[in-house]
Amino acid sequence: MTGEERRNRILQMLQTQTAPLSGTALAECFHVSRQVIVQDIALMRAENHPILSTNRGYLYRRREAAVPVPKRVFFVRHTTGQVLEEFETILELGGKILDVVVEHELYGQIRVDLLIETKQDAQEFYAKLLKSHDKALKVLTDDCHYHTVAAPTKTLLDLIEQALQQKGFLQKGNHLDTKDG
Repeated sequence: MTGEERRNRILQMLQTQTAPLSGTALAECFHVSRQVIVQDIALMRAENHPILSTNRGYLYRRREAAVPVPKRVFFVRHTTGQVLEEFETILELGGKILDVVVEHELYGQIRVDLLIETKQDAQEFYAKLLKSHDKALKVLTDDCHYHTVAAPTKTLLDLIEQALQQKGFLQKGNHLDTKDG
């Protein structure tokens, strides 16, 4: 199988999946190294294929729904031990955590897609965080970071904001573009 054939098959697989596919699983499927898969994904992105890299694997970004989903960017700060509490607070009020962003003094804005949509997603992410030798992005910025959160209504985003404020996670100032969708 040529590289182009492999990339076409990977693309087909990603387009038909609703859950992320890990680089390791793709590598095993095609009998290549994980690094080959990483390079394949980079080439497909260069060809403008909307492929997201999440902590659980690769996901094909589908077109946005005809009706835009309200979104808001929250500037938060908390300890690593509070990550799960923050995520569950957002999820319990109907929100989804789309990404994490830090404003790094040297590198500027660093953004990573999270796509935390369920309590199980949150628990799996937190377990990986605790087990990993790598640190969360927030350690680069004294635990300060941003999350883009989507919810079915702006009212739910207001409730999420209030809950994050009550728990002491929400910070003031230093805002990214915070337009509601």
